[in-house]
Amino acid sequence: MQHGAPRILLVALALASGAMPVAAPAPAWADAATFTIVNMDGAGEGFNDATPALPVGGNPGTTIGQQRLNVFQRAGEIWAGILPSNVVIRVEAAFDPLSCTQAQAVLGQAGAVASMLNFPGAPRADTWYPVALASKLAGTDLIPGTNDIEAQFNSNLNGSAGCLGGTGWYYGFDGNEGTNLDLLPVVLHELGHGLGFATVMNLSTGQFQNGFADVFATNIRDLNSNLTWTSMSPAQRAASAVGGNLAWDGHYTTLASPLVLGPRPVLIVNAPPAIAGVYSVGAASFGGPVTISGVTGTVVLAEDGIVPVSDACSALVNAAQMAGKIALIDRGTCNFNVKAQVAQAAGAVALLIANNTGGSLAPGGSDASITIPVVGLTQADGNTIRNQLANGVQVTLQLDLSQKSGSDAQGRVYLYSPNPLAGGSSVSHFDVSAFPNLLMEPAINRDLLAGNVDLARYAFMDIGWFTGATDAPIPAAATRIVANTPNPFNPTTLIHFDLAQHGPVTLAVYDSGGRLVKRLASGAMTAGPHALRWDGTDAHGRGVAAGVYVARLEAGGRVDARRMVLVK
Repeated sequence: MQHGAPRILLVALALASGAMPVAAPAPAWADAATFTIVNMDGAGEGFNDATPALPVGGNPGTTIGQQRLNVFQRAGEIWAGILPSNVVIRVEAAFDPLSCTQAQAVLGQAGAVASMLNFPGAPRADTWYPVALASKLAGTDLIPGTNDIEAQFNSNLNGSAGCLGGTGWYYGFDGNEGTNLDLLPVVLHELGHGLGFATVMNLSTGQFQNGFADVFATNIRDLNSNLTWTSMSPAQRAASAVGGNLAWDGHYTTLASPLVLGPRPVLIVNAPPAIAGVYSVGAASFGGPVTISGVTGTVVLAEDGIVPVSDACSALVNAAQMAGKIALIDRGTCNFNVKAQVAQAAGAVALLIANNTGGSLAPGGSDASITIPVVGLTQADGNTIRNQLANGVQVTLQLDLSQKSGSDAQGRVYLYSPNPLAGGSSVSHFDVSAFPNLLMEPAINRDLLAGNVDLARYAFMDIGWFTGATDAPIPAAATRIVANTPNPFNPTTLIHFDLAQHGPVTLAVYDSGGRLVKRLASGAMTAGPHALRWDGTDAHGRGVAAGVYVARLEAGGRVDARRMVLVK
């Protein structure tokens, strides 16, 4: 039995037709997935665009079309190196003109072509599975001759002035997109939706498709009521989808989240007593870092003299009152980085941007000129602070090392649940409060690590991609250093790494000259995600000089390394 699945959007703020198989070049296991990219573009467009191009960022293509196809090949290789399946996964893809304005664009949209339930080998009865996963679990192609995933990407991102101010796609593999938008994480993101990171439930009514839950929804818990979605009524689920306190309750993702997510940025309101307390905020993808020591000051509402007067889309008329203070600015009308430029020019030491709709806010964009920390507030918290400004609001913006961003105390990662519903974005994404930013958030972020799928792989463990796999849940290709956070750092950083199997492990830090600085681990460790902290000291406990250092992991016959920057 099958049903079509919705297409999920990814939104940014501020060859002849045919098929090509894509697989990991050296699969870690016998049943590593194989992806086939089915070119749906017409002559001269999309993958068939013959416009000459210079190779960039490891992409050897010499035309725009070939570079686009190469990015899809690379994305297929990445997912193929993670997911097991003996059934070919067919992805039909095209570049078409999608919505794009100066302030916002739809980068891509994708979904499973069909959903299946009660197929041979289904782990859960009466539960919808995306067809690629269903075929994997059944061990056979359940709808032969039909593609598994349909995806569409925005061809308007070509440097045209009317689309995000002339932003274009970056086709490199190295994450060095500069002011353009990196296509590789967008493709990884959209394939993630087609592979199962999405619900097919009607979010407006709370009705499951034909009365049956999908496997994604079986992992959702409402933290307000502490009920799972499968135990709620349709009306309860509809309210939960906009309740702002929805979380992924999957076992593997919950275990891994503390190793991926960093400390939570918080806003501590010190005065007046009527609103004193700790408020959650979302760190922007640009601006200075929120630090452990933090920044303390008086909150001042920005006023630019033009209705709406508090959106800071032009120079402030109360700049004299803003110097040395923390600015409060409303979302809307202009890009986040413009607001930050205005606040910084007026002498603000930090910026709070209040959302103009329900849900959390992590301002997106890129602007190397912004050095003050920038964070987003919920609409409710912004109103709470605004209403007390006459009484003198004193706040501290800092990191809380006792909490992880984007998750609750149990490690359950929040899902995006703004009010009102955001069509194509609500629920089927991790929340924007996560930091470092995650691949499966509703908007693209420039700090994503090149080729990294972070917590999405563990969500796929939760929905069944590794059920029945003959190997360990994590393929050998995943034995690697995932990231170190923060980077740059002072004085400590957390080194995140994955192990494919139980066995001896060595993790050590070397200086740029290859000299051993400190051994952090030497002994047996279990398979799965791990993290170890380096405090910037050598083997004798002495602080080391600022500079570039290398974390080196040896495990299971594999060696991986990552550069880290210590600043002082």
